[in-house]
Amino acid sequence: MLGGIGVVALAGCATSSKRGARTTTTSAPVDASGPSTAAIPEETAGPFPGDGSNGPDVLTQRGVVRRDITKSFGSASGTAEGVPTTLQLTVLAAGTGKPLTDAAVYVWHCDREGRYSLYSDGATDQNYLRGVQTTDASGVATFDTIFPACYPGRWPHIHFEVYPSVDDATSGGDVIATSQVALPKATCDDVFATTGYEQSVGNLSQIALDSDNVFGDDGGVHELATVTGDAQQGYVVALTATVQA
Repeated sequence: MLGGIGVVALAGCATSSKRGARTTTTSAPVDASGPSTAAIPEETAGPFPGDGSNGPDVLTQRGVVRRDITKSFGSASGTAEGVPTTLQLTVLAAGTGKPLTDAAVYVWHCDREGRYSLYSDGATDQNYLRGVQTTDASGVATFDTIFPACYPGRWPHIHFEVYPSVDDATSGGDVIATSQVALPKATCDDVFATTGYEQSVGNLSQIALDSDNVFGDDGGVHELATVTGDAQQGYVVALTATVQA
């Protein structure tokens, strides 16, 4: 059994944005003014955040600030295999639409087998597919990763949290926003046709973006990434996240 399967129900029904001493500032509702000025919807961090709010806290570990999140760090040594993917998250300030510079973005997602490091059977001794990056002058945080699987009950996705700074992210500071990136079906179909993703084909056939228990409220329209590339050479996944800074 995949490590992700046993906790799928929790992933959608966990709604608290509180992280122990770390509190989330709730984003304003999305409105007709467009993505440059309206905040991205707040979403659950799910049961596998690794941020100290539900067991392990990878954010306190030396080495978590890194661009390449495919490998584990510290005392762990595993590598997540899969289709190479560059994730580019552009963080803007709600109201003004200006880039939020020197903020910190923490990203995490499941591996090709649908497992979350630190939590899932077979991956509890790993911390791959987790990392923090600082936004640049254009508000962009970039990560080198792999395309995640589709596990039962959830549309393929990537989790992220935004903090005011790296110091806040790594020392228990407040979270500005918690949300998720939805991945386009056409890209998922191409990826899941490659070796290692076979279990994702059936899982994807049983879920739709507009019925997903996280993205279903608005069909994922405000969290659906744009993707370029192909399954042979790899992909660039991009999303603009406007947050209440």
